[in-house]
Amino acid sequence: MRNKIGVMQGRLLPKYQGRYQAFPVGNWRDEFKVAKEYRIDLIEFILDFNDFKENPLLEISGINEIANISKDTGVMVKTICADYFMEAPLHSSDYKVAENSFIILRKLLEAAKALKITDIVIPCVDQSSLKTKEAINIFVKQITKIIPEIEKENINLSLEVDLAPKPFLKLLDKLNSKNITVNYDIGNSAALGFNLIEELEAYGDKISDIHIKDRVLGGGPVVLGEGNADFYSFFNKLKEFDYNGPFIMQAYRDDEGLEIFQKQLLWIKKIIQDSYEN
Repeated sequence: MRNKIGVMQGRLLPKYQGRYQAFPVGNWRDEFKVAKEYRIDLIEFILDFNDFKENPLLEISGINEIANISKDTGVMVKTICADYFMEAPLHSSDYKVAENSFIILRKLLEAAKALKITDIVIPCVDQSSLKTKEAINIFVKQITKIIPEIEKENINLSLEVDLAPKPFLKLLDKLNSKNITVNYDIGNSAALGFNLIEELEAYGDKISDIHIKDRVLGGGPVVLGEGNADFYSFFNKLKEFDYNGPFIMQAYRDDEGLEIFQKQLLWIKKIIQDSYEN
């Protein structure tokens, strides 16, 4: 089975305002042409907290422009990484923040319907981590409100968390929906010291979006193959679950992005090919 290869938005462009990962206000359109040249199937769109009102996902005219550029280049947008919720968590103890974030989630769902998006990635890591019982309870209450709609439209809310396998599975069981799925980040898992076999055995069948990244244990991103992520073991185990979602390149980047991206793309493609052929 050939899974589609995608790229996290902005990785094929110079850093926006010097930020490592950000929605590239002003030149986001250019990335579709570059992606086409590199034979990339997909761009995973980012919704940032900063400048979120500039994001085309939140306006009908912008959604139409994304659709037209996708049609012209053949580079599709099938997933959204909602980094907005890193700064303004859906489970914030500040009622107003949580309420406004839920409004944004509904807007993303409207964009997802229009663009035939399969996954909205909800990051619950770092400052938006589900560290307390209170945070988990608020999160479950918020997400439960929108489950009937995502099930009706068959759009996944793909959760990216820094929970160990058992607590994460417990959270998924609480939410209890086929459309509450897992965003698996290979690098983040390695940095946290989790056992990938235990993770996949716990919820491998619920993974719908995969971020390709490498990190050192307890540290930051590095070039693919130079960190603690065990890519061969991961892809060999993944074969057991008939995964048919995308592989999104969120790998290490420098200021410009392209040369280091191409090197890592070729490296990971070979590993995926070797794993699936053996």
